[in-house]
Amino acid sequence: MKTKGALVWDFGQPWSIEEIEIGDPRKGEVKVALETAGLCHSDHHLMTGDIPMADFPILGGHEGAGVIVEAGPDTEGLEVGDHVVMSFIPSCGSCPACQTGLRNLCDLGMGLLAGASVSDGSFRVQAKGQNVIPMSLLGTFSPYVVVHRTSVVKIDPTIPFEVACLVGCGVTTGYGSAVRSAEIRPGDDVAIVGIGGVGTAALQGAAIAGARRIFAVDPVEWKREQALKFGAREAYPDVATALAGVAAATGGRMCRKVIVTVGRAEGRDVESWMQLTAKGGTCVLTAMGNVTDSETKLNLAGLTLLQKSLQGSLFGGGNPQFDIPELLTLYQLGQLNLDDMVTREYRLEQINDAYRDMLEGRNIRGVIRYSEADR
Repeated sequence: MKTKGALVWDFGQPWSIEEIEIGDPRKGEVKVALETAGLCHSDHHLMTGDIPMADFPILGGHEGAGVIVEAGPDTEGLEVGDHVVMSFIPSCGSCPACQTGLRNLCDLGMGLLAGASVSDGSFRVQAKGQNVIPMSLLGTFSPYVVVHRTSVVKIDPTIPFEVACLVGCGVTTGYGSAVRSAEIRPGDDVAIVGIGGVGTAALQGAAIAGARRIFAVDPVEWKREQALKFGAREAYPDVATALAGVAAATGGRMCRKVIVTVGRAEGRDVESWMQLTAKGGTCVLTAMGNVTDSETKLNLAGLTLLQKSLQGSLFGGGNPQFDIPELLTLYQLGQLNLDDMVTREYRLEQINDAYRDMLEGRNIRGVIRYSEADR
């Protein structure tokens, strides 16, 4: 079928709305008519080259929610009419990683950046006669996607699509960074560095887990104000200011858990994040840097003598098939505020404006809303 999508054709180029052609679902695949797509910072990394894809063009988008309109063979448990969320990490349940409980590190994830489908290694999307690589094998910056069943999670049909799409990546990543990767316990003091969509979800996760005091760090004043509304005790414009404030509030003990969710991680900043971390504490690095960067400023003596931990976290260390419905249940119960995380909605044609708003700190999370005119 022919439809449209937002493509990147080269590094540093803006999003381009193009006619694309999407193939029919094959074994293990479904076609989903998307209602919404989340605007995550990771898709901006495609433009900068921080995330190296195999080739161009790339169809962006890895957060999405919609309705299944067609199902191929071997898609048991998924039917036409089901409301679903796209999981940016597939989860097969049978590979060694999945079998050991690391379903966020499913072996199928090794092929996410290459563009070839899980089912048969072919390409499902073309534009101008070329194969197109869909981000995370999803490509939600199009009103239709054809995706493998391992990347689809069925949800309660009463959930609004604009909040459902957020749990496909950002909310699950942030919340899981707090409750799984950091393992926040009641009474812990916690710092969240970077208050975007992921950081706001981490902040809420910390509060739900019983954190005593939550300190937020972000250079944008409006985001600091939002952090206070979502439950932070104090909000600081930078880590240097936070170090003094946290030291005063904790009697110099600092934070038992620190979660870093900045838009782009730099190795030179790691030691400052570790200084926020208490002895015996854990600093969770959820933010992405350039995959080729290997230079990091870190005091190894302090790491050893104060027995601190630096913990990486992908997708919040979670299981998408379990965590996505669980988080949406927390939303239904009024314990997880997803409505106020959606700052603005955009049309697909406004995607460059949407990313400008994100980079300039105007959004917690922007969402693309598809209409019948897009189809």
